[in-house]
Amino acid sequence: MHIFDELKERGLIFQTTDEEALRKALEKGQVSYYTGYDPTADSLHLGHLVAILTSRRLQLAGHKPYALVGGATGLIGDPSFKDAERSLQTKNTVRSWVKSIQGQLSRFLDFENGENKAVMVNNYDWFGSISFIDFLRDIGKYFTVNYMMSKESVKKRIETGISYTEFAYQIMQGYDFYVLNQEHNVTLQIGGSDQWGNMTAGTELLRRKADKTGHVITVPLITDATGKKFGKSEGNAVWLNPEKTSPYEMYQFWMNVMDADAVRFLKIFTFLSLDEIEDIRKQFEAAPHERLAQKVLAREVVTLVHGEEAYKEALNITEQLFAGNIKNLSVKELKQGLRGVPNYQVQADENLNIVEILVSGGVVNSKRQAREDVQNGAIYVNGDRIQDLDYVLSDADKLENELTVIRRGKKKYFVLTY
Repeated sequence: MHIFDELKERGLIFQTTDEEALRKALEKGQVSYYTGYDPTADSLHLGHLVAILTSRRLQLAGHKPYALVGGATGLIGDPSFKDAERSLQTKNTVRSWVKSIQGQLSRFLDFENGENKAVMVNNYDWFGSISFIDFLRDIGKYFTVNYMMSKESVKKRIETGISYTEFAYQIMQGYDFYVLNQEHNVTLQIGGSDQWGNMTAGTELLRRKADKTGHVITVPLITDATGKKFGKSEGNAVWLNPEKTSPYEMYQFWMNVMDADAVRFLKIFTFLSLDEIEDIRKQFEAAPHERLAQKVLAREVVTLVHGEEAYKEALNITEQLFAGNIKNLSVKELKQGLRGVPNYQVQADENLNIVEILVSGGVVNSKRQAREDVQNGAIYVNGDRIQDLDYVLSDADKLENELTVIRRGKKKYFVLTY
Protein backbone atom coordinates (compact mmCIF):
# COMPACT_ATOMS: atom_id res chain seq x y z
CA MET A 1 0.00 0.00 0.00
CA HIS A 2 1.25 3.49 -0.85
CA ILE A 3 2.39 5.30 2.31
CA PHE A 4 -0.05 8.14 1.64
CA ASP A 5 -2.94 5.68 1.37
CA GLU A 6 -1.84 3.95 4.56
CA LEU A 7 -1.73 7.23 6.46
CA LYS A 8 -5.25 7.96 5.22
CA GLU A 9 -6.50 4.51 6.15
CA ARG A 10 -5.11 4.95 9.65
CA GLY A 11 -6.90 8.28 10.03
CA LEU A 12 -3.67 10.25 10.16
CA ILE A 13 -4.26 12.84 7.44
CA PHE A 14 -6.46 15.79 8.33
CA GLN A 15 -5.37 18.35 5.71
CA THR A 16 -2.86 18.63 2.89
CA THR A 17 -1.85 21.52 0.65
CA ASP A 18 -1.94 19.64 -2.68
CA GLU A 19 -2.73 15.96 -2.31
CA GLU A 20 -2.01 14.98 -5.90
CA ALA A 21 1.36 16.77 -6.01
CA LEU A 22 2.34 15.37 -2.61
CA ARG A 23 1.39 11.84 -3.59
CA LYS A 24 3.53 12.12 -6.75
CA ALA A 25 6.47 13.46 -4.75
CA LEU A 26 6.27 10.53 -2.31
CA GLU A 27 6.11 8.10 -5.24
CA LYS A 28 8.96 9.69 -7.20
CA GLY A 29 11.70 9.27 -4.63
CA GLN A 30 12.93 10.13 -1.15
CA VAL A 31 11.24 13.18 0.38
CA SER A 32 12.91 15.13 3.19
CA TYR A 33 10.39 16.35 5.74
CA TYR A 34 10.29 17.86 9.20
CA THR A 35 8.12 18.02 12.27
CA GLY A 36 8.55 20.73 14.91
CA TYR A 37 8.22 20.37 18.67
CA ASP A 38 8.26 23.43 20.90
CA PRO A 39 9.66 22.90 24.42
CA THR A 40 6.64 24.11 26.39
CA ALA A 41 7.39 21.56 29.14
CA ASP A 42 10.17 19.15 30.06
CA SER A 43 8.38 16.28 28.34
CA LEU A 44 6.26 15.50 25.32
CA HIS A 45 2.87 13.84 25.85
CA LEU A 46 0.54 11.53 23.96
CA GLY A 47 -0.81 14.41 21.88
CA HIS A 48 2.67 14.72 20.33
CA LEU A 49 2.92 11.01 19.71
CA VAL A 50 0.58 11.15 16.70
CA ALA A 51 2.95 13.36 14.71
CA ILE A 52 6.02 11.47 15.98
CA LEU A 53 4.67 8.11 14.84
CA THR A 54 3.50 9.56 11.53
CA SER A 55 7.05 10.78 11.02
CA ARG A 56 8.35 7.30 11.86
CA ARG A 57 5.96 5.69 9.36
CA LEU A 58 7.28 7.95 6.61
CA GLN A 59 10.85 7.09 7.58
CA LEU A 60 10.06 3.37 7.41
CA ALA A 61 8.71 4.04 3.90
CA GLY A 62 12.12 5.40 2.88
CA HIS A 63 11.74 9.14 3.42
CA LYS A 64 14.10 11.32 5.50
CA PRO A 65 12.93 12.99 8.73
CA TYR A 66 14.24 16.13 10.39
CA ALA A 67 13.16 16.50 14.02
CA LEU A 68 13.10 20.19 14.93
CA VAL A 69 13.02 21.14 18.60
CA GLY A 70 12.23 24.85 18.86
CA GLY A 71 14.85 26.37 21.09
CA ALA A 72 13.95 29.76 19.59
CA THR A 73 10.20 29.44 19.05
CA GLY A 74 9.93 27.93 22.53
CA LEU A 75 11.13 31.27 23.90
CA ILE A 76 8.25 33.06 22.14
CA GLY A 77 5.14 30.89 22.44
CA ASP A 78 2.65 29.73 19.83
CA PRO A 79 -0.73 31.51 20.12
CA SER A 80 -2.56 28.76 18.21
CA PHE A 81 -5.96 28.25 19.84
CA LYS A 82 -4.78 29.50 23.24
CA ASP A 83 -7.14 31.78 25.12
CA ALA A 84 -4.35 33.85 26.67
CA GLU A 85 -0.70 34.74 26.28
CA ARG A 86 1.74 32.02 27.30
CA SER A 87 4.07 32.64 30.23
CA LEU A 88 7.58 33.20 28.90
CA GLN A 89 10.24 30.85 30.24
CA THR A 90 13.90 31.67 30.91
CA LYS A 91 16.51 30.72 28.34
CA ASN A 92 18.05 28.21 30.75
CA THR A 93 14.68 26.54 31.32
CA VAL A 94 13.94 26.30 27.60
CA ARG A 95 17.47 25.00 26.94
CA SER A 96 17.00 22.18 29.45
CA TRP A 97 13.56 21.34 28.04
CA VAL A 98 15.04 21.19 24.53
CA LYS A 99 17.58 18.62 25.72
CA SER A 100 14.88 16.50 27.40
CA ILE A 101 12.65 16.49 24.32
CA GLN A 102 15.54 15.67 22.00
CA GLY A 103 16.24 12.63 24.18
CA GLN A 104 12.63 11.50 23.94
CA LEU A 105 12.50 11.89 20.16
CA SER A 106 15.63 9.76 19.78
CA ARG A 107 13.58 6.76 20.95
CA PHE A 108 11.17 6.88 18.05
CA LEU A 109 13.18 7.82 14.96
CA ASP A 110 16.28 6.09 13.60
CA PHE A 111 19.15 8.60 13.86
CA GLU A 112 21.90 6.11 13.06
CA ASN A 113 21.20 3.92 10.06
CA GLY A 114 20.66 4.31 6.33
CA GLU A 115 20.57 7.12 3.81
CA ASN A 116 17.33 8.32 5.36
CA LYS A 117 18.55 8.43 8.95
CA ALA A 118 16.88 11.15 10.99
CA VAL A 119 18.55 14.49 11.73
CA MET A 120 17.96 16.54 14.89
CA VAL A 121 17.84 20.33 14.45
CA ASN A 122 17.23 23.29 16.75
CA ASN A 123 15.89 26.52 15.30
CA TYR A 124 17.88 28.56 17.84
CA ASP A 125 20.89 27.70 15.64
CA TRP A 126 19.62 30.10 12.96
CA PHE A 127 17.49 32.50 14.98
CA GLY A 128 20.15 33.04 17.65
CA SER A 129 22.44 34.90 15.26
CA ILE A 130 19.98 36.83 13.10
CA SER A 131 19.48 40.53 13.86
CA PHE A 132 16.05 42.08 14.27
CA ILE A 133 16.68 44.41 11.31
CA ASP A 134 17.77 41.55 9.06
CA PHE A 135 14.76 39.49 10.12
CA LEU A 136 12.35 42.32 9.22
CA ARG A 137 14.11 43.12 5.93
CA ASP A 138 14.76 39.56 4.72
CA ILE A 139 11.70 37.70 6.03
CA GLY A 140 9.09 40.07 7.41
CA LYS A 141 8.65 41.91 4.13
CA TYR A 142 7.17 38.77 2.55
CA PHE A 143 4.21 38.76 4.96
CA THR A 144 1.38 41.28 4.80
CA VAL A 145 -0.49 42.15 7.98
CA ASN A 146 -3.72 41.19 6.21
CA TYR A 147 -2.33 37.72 5.52
CA MET A 148 -1.20 37.29 9.12
CA MET A 149 -4.53 38.55 10.49
CA SER A 150 -6.40 35.99 8.40
CA LYS A 151 -4.92 33.06 10.36
CA GLU A 152 -7.39 31.39 12.71
CA SER A 153 -4.79 31.32 15.49
CA VAL A 154 -4.67 35.12 15.36
CA LYS A 155 -8.37 35.74 14.70
CA LYS A 156 -9.39 33.93 17.87
CA ARG A 157 -7.11 36.12 19.97
CA ILE A 158 -7.88 39.56 18.56
CA GLU A 159 -10.76 40.18 20.96
CA THR A 160 -8.89 39.04 24.07
CA GLY A 161 -5.58 40.52 22.95
CA ILE A 162 -2.39 39.23 21.34
CA SER A 163 1.11 40.62 21.73
CA TYR A 164 3.38 41.36 18.78
CA THR A 165 5.59 38.57 20.12
CA GLU A 166 2.98 35.87 19.57
CA PHE A 167 1.62 37.60 16.48
CA ALA A 168 5.05 37.16 14.86
CA TYR A 169 5.25 33.46 15.75
CA GLN A 170 3.86 32.34 12.38
CA ILE A 171 6.68 34.16 10.58
CA MET A 172 9.25 32.33 12.71
CA GLN A 173 7.72 28.96 11.91
CA GLY A 174 7.54 29.90 8.26
CA TYR A 175 11.25 30.77 8.33
CA ASP A 176 12.03 27.35 9.83
CA PHE A 177 10.59 25.71 6.72
CA TYR A 178 12.54 28.08 4.47
CA VAL A 179 15.88 27.41 6.21
CA LEU A 180 15.41 23.64 6.20
CA ASN A 181 14.48 23.77 2.54
CA GLN A 182 17.55 25.83 1.63
CA GLU A 183 19.98 23.81 3.73
CA HIS A 184 18.54 20.28 3.52
CA ASN A 185 16.01 20.33 0.64
CA VAL A 186 13.13 19.74 3.06
CA THR A 187 9.89 19.99 1.07
CA LEU A 188 7.27 18.64 3.49
CA GLN A 189 6.17 19.69 6.97
CA ILE A 190 4.06 17.53 9.31
CA GLY A 191 2.19 18.87 12.34
CA GLY A 192 -1.05 18.97 14.27
CA SER A 193 -4.18 20.38 12.68
CA ASP A 194 -4.01 23.40 15.00
CA GLN A 195 -0.73 24.30 13.24
CA TRP A 196 -2.22 24.71 9.74
CA GLY A 197 -1.90 28.50 9.72
CA ASN A 198 1.71 28.47 10.92
CA MET A 199 2.64 25.68 8.52
CA THR A 200 1.17 27.34 5.44
CA ALA A 201 3.09 30.48 6.39
CA GLY A 202 6.11 28.35 5.53
CA THR A 203 4.81 27.31 2.12
CA GLU A 204 3.96 30.96 1.44
CA LEU A 205 7.50 32.11 2.31
CA LEU A 206 9.02 29.35 0.17
CA ARG A 207 6.87 30.41 -2.77
CA ARG A 208 7.51 34.13 -2.47
CA LYS A 209 11.17 34.17 -1.41
CA ALA A 210 12.55 31.10 -3.22
CA ASP A 211 9.93 30.38 -5.90
CA LYS A 212 9.61 26.82 -4.57
CA THR A 213 6.68 24.60 -3.63
CA GLY A 214 6.41 23.16 -0.15
CA HIS A 215 3.91 20.58 1.08
CA VAL A 216 2.04 20.29 4.37
CA ILE A 217 0.31 17.37 6.07
CA THR A 218 -1.61 17.98 9.27
CA VAL A 219 -2.53 15.09 11.51
CA PRO A 220 -5.82 15.30 13.44
CA LEU A 221 -5.98 16.37 17.05
CA ILE A 222 -7.01 13.13 18.66
CA THR A 223 -10.20 13.08 20.71
CA ASP A 224 -12.13 10.24 22.27
CA ALA A 225 -15.73 9.34 21.44
CA THR A 226 -16.96 12.08 23.80
CA GLY A 227 -14.86 14.76 22.12
CA LYS A 228 -12.32 15.01 24.94
CA LYS A 229 -8.86 15.94 23.65
CA PHE A 230 -5.51 14.41 24.55
CA GLY A 231 -3.02 16.98 25.70
CA LYS A 232 -1.70 18.79 28.72
CA SER A 233 -3.83 21.90 28.14
CA GLU A 234 -6.88 19.76 28.86
CA GLY A 235 -5.53 18.75 32.25
CA ASN A 236 -5.40 15.07 31.36
CA ALA A 237 -1.88 14.76 29.97
CA VAL A 238 -0.29 11.36 29.66
CA TRP A 239 3.40 12.25 29.54
CA LEU A 240 6.11 10.30 27.72
CA ASN A 241 8.48 10.88 30.64
CA PRO A 242 8.10 7.90 33.03
CA GLU A 243 8.78 10.17 36.02
CA LYS A 244 5.68 12.23 35.17
CA THR A 245 3.44 9.39 33.96
CA SER A 246 4.64 5.94 35.01
CA PRO A 247 4.45 3.00 32.59
CA TYR A 248 1.75 1.54 34.86
CA GLU A 249 -0.31 4.74 34.63
CA MET A 250 0.11 4.79 30.86
CA TYR A 251 -0.92 1.12 30.74
CA GLN A 252 -4.06 1.90 32.74
CA PHE A 253 -4.86 4.84 30.46
CA TRP A 254 -4.98 2.58 27.41
CA MET A 255 -6.80 -0.20 29.25
CA ASN A 256 -9.54 2.27 30.13
CA VAL A 257 -10.20 3.73 26.67
CA MET A 258 -13.78 3.33 25.52
CA ASP A 259 -14.73 0.43 23.26
CA ALA A 260 -15.75 2.94 20.58
CA ASP A 261 -12.17 4.26 20.42
CA ALA A 262 -10.01 1.17 20.90
CA VAL A 263 -9.69 -0.08 17.30
CA ARG A 264 -9.28 3.46 15.93
CA PHE A 265 -6.46 4.07 18.38
CA LEU A 266 -4.76 0.83 17.32
CA LYS A 267 -4.50 2.29 13.82
CA ILE A 268 -3.13 5.60 15.05
CA PHE A 269 -0.79 4.62 17.87
CA THR A 270 0.63 1.20 16.91
CA PHE A 271 2.69 -0.27 14.09
CA LEU A 272 0.50 -3.34 13.79
CA SER A 273 -0.50 -3.88 10.17
CA LEU A 274 -3.99 -2.93 9.08
CA ASP A 275 -4.70 -6.63 8.46
CA GLU A 276 -3.64 -7.49 12.01
CA ILE A 277 -5.84 -4.73 13.38
CA GLU A 278 -8.78 -5.98 11.33
CA ASP A 279 -8.36 -9.46 12.88
CA ILE A 280 -8.28 -7.89 16.34
CA ARG A 281 -11.41 -5.87 15.52
CA LYS A 282 -13.34 -9.02 14.62
CA GLN A 283 -12.32 -10.81 17.82
CA PHE A 284 -12.95 -7.69 19.90
CA GLU A 285 -16.46 -7.14 18.53
CA ALA A 286 -17.31 -10.80 19.09
CA ALA A 287 -16.30 -10.59 22.77
CA PRO A 288 -15.90 -6.94 23.86
CA HIS A 289 -15.98 -7.90 27.55
CA GLU A 290 -12.55 -9.52 27.11
CA ARG A 291 -11.13 -6.09 26.12
CA LEU A 292 -8.71 -7.55 23.58
CA ALA A 293 -8.31 -4.27 21.71
CA GLN A 294 -7.46 -2.36 24.90
CA LYS A 295 -5.00 -5.06 26.01
CA VAL A 296 -3.18 -5.00 22.67
CA LEU A 297 -3.22 -1.20 22.62
CA ALA A 298 -1.74 -1.00 26.12
CA ARG A 299 0.92 -3.59 25.28
CA GLU A 300 1.97 -1.97 22.02
CA VAL A 301 2.11 1.66 23.17
CA VAL A 302 3.76 1.07 26.55
CA THR A 303 6.36 -1.15 24.87
CA LEU A 304 6.90 1.44 22.16
CA VAL A 305 7.33 4.33 24.60
CA HIS A 306 9.03 2.66 27.58
CA GLY A 307 10.29 -0.75 26.40
CA GLU A 308 9.26 -4.36 26.90
CA GLU A 309 10.48 -4.63 30.51
CA ALA A 310 8.41 -1.61 31.54
CA TYR A 311 5.36 -3.15 29.87
CA LYS A 312 5.87 -6.46 31.68
CA GLU A 313 6.25 -4.62 34.98
CA ALA A 314 3.06 -2.61 34.35
CA LEU A 315 1.19 -5.80 33.48
CA ASN A 316 2.46 -7.55 36.62
CA ILE A 317 1.51 -4.61 38.85
CA THR A 318 -1.97 -4.62 37.31
CA GLU A 319 -2.47 -8.35 37.84
CA GLN A 320 -1.13 -8.39 41.41
CA LEU A 321 -3.15 -5.36 42.52
CA PHE A 322 -6.28 -6.83 40.96
CA ALA A 323 -5.71 -10.05 42.90
CA GLY A 324 -4.81 -8.17 46.08
CA ASN A 325 -1.35 -9.78 46.21
CA ILE A 326 0.43 -6.79 47.70
CA LYS A 327 3.36 -8.79 49.03
CA ASN A 328 4.19 -10.04 45.54
CA LEU A 329 5.19 -6.51 44.56
CA SER A 330 8.28 -4.52 45.50
CA VAL A 331 7.93 -1.10 47.11
CA LYS A 332 9.15 0.42 43.83
CA GLU A 333 6.33 -1.35 41.98
CA LEU A 334 3.80 -0.41 44.66
CA LYS A 335 4.77 3.25 44.44
CA GLN A 336 4.16 3.11 40.69
CA GLY A 337 0.87 1.25 40.98
CA LEU A 338 -0.48 3.31 43.87
CA ARG A 339 0.71 6.75 42.81
CA GLY A 340 -2.03 9.23 43.52
CA VAL A 341 -3.89 7.19 46.15
CA PRO A 342 -4.48 8.82 49.56
CA ASN A 343 -1.33 8.86 51.67
CA TYR A 344 -0.87 9.16 55.44
CA GLN A 345 2.46 9.84 57.16
CA VAL A 346 2.65 7.78 60.36
CA GLN A 347 4.55 9.52 63.15
CA ALA A 348 7.31 7.62 64.92
CA ASP A 349 5.59 7.80 68.32
CA GLU A 350 2.20 6.62 67.02
CA ASN A 351 1.17 3.18 68.24
CA LEU A 352 -2.40 3.01 67.02
CA ASN A 353 -4.64 0.00 66.64
CA ILE A 354 -6.32 -0.72 63.32
CA VAL A 355 -9.49 1.23 64.21
CA GLU A 356 -7.51 4.34 65.18
CA ILE A 357 -5.22 4.15 62.15
CA LEU A 358 -8.21 3.90 59.78
CA VAL A 359 -9.61 7.12 61.20
CA SER A 360 -6.28 8.97 61.46
CA GLY A 361 -5.30 7.94 57.93
CA GLY A 362 -8.58 9.18 56.48
CA VAL A 363 -9.66 5.71 55.33
CA VAL A 364 -13.00 6.16 57.13
CA ASN A 365 -14.71 9.08 58.86
CA SER A 366 -15.47 7.59 62.25
CA LYS A 367 -14.44 4.88 64.70
CA ARG A 368 -17.90 3.37 64.40
CA GLN A 369 -17.44 2.94 60.64
CA ALA A 370 -13.93 1.61 61.19
CA ARG A 371 -15.15 -1.04 63.65
CA GLU A 372 -17.91 -2.11 61.26
CA ASP A 373 -15.49 -2.41 58.34
CA VAL A 374 -12.98 -4.44 60.34
CA GLN A 375 -15.62 -6.79 61.76
CA ASN A 376 -17.23 -7.23 58.31
CA GLY A 377 -13.89 -8.24 56.76
CA ALA A 378 -13.59 -5.20 54.51
CA ILE A 379 -10.12 -4.13 55.69
CA TYR A 380 -6.85 -5.58 54.38
CA VAL A 381 -3.30 -4.79 55.47
CA ASN A 382 -0.75 -5.62 52.76
CA GLY A 383 -3.32 -7.98 51.23
CA ASP A 384 -4.16 -9.80 54.49
CA ARG A 385 -7.67 -9.45 55.89
CA ILE A 386 -7.71 -7.98 59.40
CA GLN A 387 -10.76 -8.58 61.64
CA ASP A 388 -9.16 -8.05 65.04
CA LEU A 389 -10.25 -4.66 66.42
CA ASP A 390 -7.14 -4.54 68.63
CA TYR A 391 -4.68 -5.26 65.80
CA VAL A 392 -1.66 -2.92 65.99
CA LEU A 393 0.65 -2.42 63.03
CA SER A 394 4.15 -3.83 63.65
CA ASP A 395 7.50 -3.60 61.86
CA ALA A 396 6.49 -6.70 59.95
CA ASP A 397 3.74 -4.65 58.30
CA LYS A 398 6.24 -2.07 57.02
CA LEU A 399 7.15 -3.23 53.53
CA GLU A 400 10.87 -2.62 53.03
CA ASN A 401 10.50 -0.39 56.10
CA GLU A 402 8.86 2.26 53.89
CA LEU A 403 5.13 1.76 53.62
CA THR A 404 2.03 -0.21 54.49
CA VAL A 405 -0.85 -0.71 52.07
CA ILE A 406 -4.39 -0.67 53.41
CA ARG A 407 -7.29 -1.73 51.22
CA ARG A 408 -10.93 -1.06 52.01
CA GLY A 409 -13.31 -3.24 50.07
CA LYS A 410 -12.28 -4.40 46.61
CA LYS A 411 -10.60 -1.37 45.11
CA LYS A 412 -10.03 1.50 47.55
CA TYR A 413 -6.35 1.68 48.43
CA PHE A 414 -4.57 3.81 51.01
CA VAL A 415 -0.84 4.05 51.74
CA LEU A 416 0.81 4.59 55.11
CA THR A 417 4.38 5.90 54.94
CA TYR A 418 7.00 6.05 57.68
